[in-house]
Amino acid sequence: MAPRGGMPTAEAVVAAMPQPAVLLDPAGRILLANAALRVALGGAVLIRPGEFGVKLFPFAEAAIAAALRGESPAPVTAEGGGQLRAAPLTAGAGALLLLEPAAPSGGARLEILGRLAGGIAHDFNNLLAVVLGASAALRGIAPQPEAAVELGAIDAAASRGAALVRQLLAFASQQVMAPRIIDLNESIRLLAILLPRLLGAQITLELDLEEPSRRIRVDPSQWDQVLLNLVVNARDAIRGRGRLRLATGRRLVLAGESLKPGRYAVVEVTDDGPGIAPDLLPRIFEPFFTTKLEQGGTGLGLATVQGIIGQFGGQMEVESKHGAGTTFRILLPRHDGPAEPAAVAEPARTVRAADGPVLLVEDEPSLLRVARFGLQQAGFEVEVAADAEEALEQMDAGLRPSLIASDVAMPGMDGLALARAARARIPGLPILLISGYSAATVDSDLAGEGLHFLAKPYTPEDLRIAVLKTLEMR
Repeated sequence: MAPRGGMPTAEAVVAAMPQPAVLLDPAGRILLANAALRVALGGAVLIRPGEFGVKLFPFAEAAIAAALRGESPAPVTAEGGGQLRAAPLTAGAGALLLLEPAAPSGGARLEILGRLAGGIAHDFNNLLAVVLGASAALRGIAPQPEAAVELGAIDAAASRGAALVRQLLAFASQQVMAPRIIDLNESIRLLAILLPRLLGAQITLELDLEEPSRRIRVDPSQWDQVLLNLVVNARDAIRGRGRLRLATGRRLVLAGESLKPGRYAVVEVTDDGPGIAPDLLPRIFEPFFTTKLEQGGTGLGLATVQGIIGQFGGQMEVESKHGAGTTFRILLPRHDGPAEPAAVAEPARTVRAADGPVLLVEDEPSLLRVARFGLQQAGFEVEVAADAEEALEQMDAGLRPSLIASDVAMPGMDGLALARAARARIPGLPILLISGYSAATVDSDLAGEGLHFLAKPYTPEDLRIAVLKTLEMR
């Protein structure tokens, strides 16, 4: 309630506060405890107006008494962590108690930030898929050279945006990977061919590769990104003149260590630069922390590296002495058996005869429109639904699709639940799940359930090929 003058009462202010709070009268009795406080206490504590507030927080008796006397006591550590602040109201009108929960640990903060980055990346992948789809559609109706130049600029900008999103997803350990087993030493030798131009004539590159070489299971393009990122960091630390060493080795990890026990391959990137200051060393893997702000640094480089290595099942270590250089060390699980050859690009395929239309399910209207247009241009008959519930209603009304291509993250029923419900109606129905998150974030064994996956952002051609592959697996 607000008084006649329009100013809110203290009770109204406290009730609207987002943080847990309780208002006391001059005698220390509870006038009001807001909803946030009741949530924080979990409903285990009965809060009655008129009772003395010290019963809620007996550990802060002295601080509450001081606030009621008009003083401003120091915060008191609350039970279970966090702090209780007791503040006097004006003219002896009582006191306000604020409960501040404990700040999340460094690991918890990174987990929260990772979830946020993953959510942002998902939304941006939707937008980028719309841009790429619309650009492809325009190429078909505006073939003039001038239009092709502008459309090329659009595609290039979308590609740069997709690269930034991949960084966010890698940091959040949600990057879409295409891993295969590769020879470790060979991967470094191939990369080393490209490095002299990157490093410059005044930096000496040394290779110290232990034989026999080990095999590791990584996404080759992401693995190159990791190594290049560390090499560029080392180059910048050396400041144009010095030595950079790439070395490989092995380590046996025993029970009780931070990694799963087993045999690991080791890669070290060492520079003889000035080293990392001791006060900065604990922060170097923090996202958005950078010492190169003036040079355009984003603070995502090492955070991205750490995220990628984590997805490979490995771990990053760093050793540095101020004035004596730095070593970044990567530990990755070793894999037995021969390296796997790179996949060969497949030739364009023709549309096979389908038993019915493709049912496209997407809650983003713009993306639904361009995806539908792209499939129709490729020769498919397409039906659309804005969510899983609508898709099932269409099937219950008689629609018999040859395939369902569905977004995973949707309001209400998600794509995985839709797939299972659709197969209850049509056993063995081909399903293509599409998401801006990685397949690893889908709580299911996709391959075990016979489900296919396409990552956003995708081009119309990517979607066409994914639909064809899914149909061929029937």
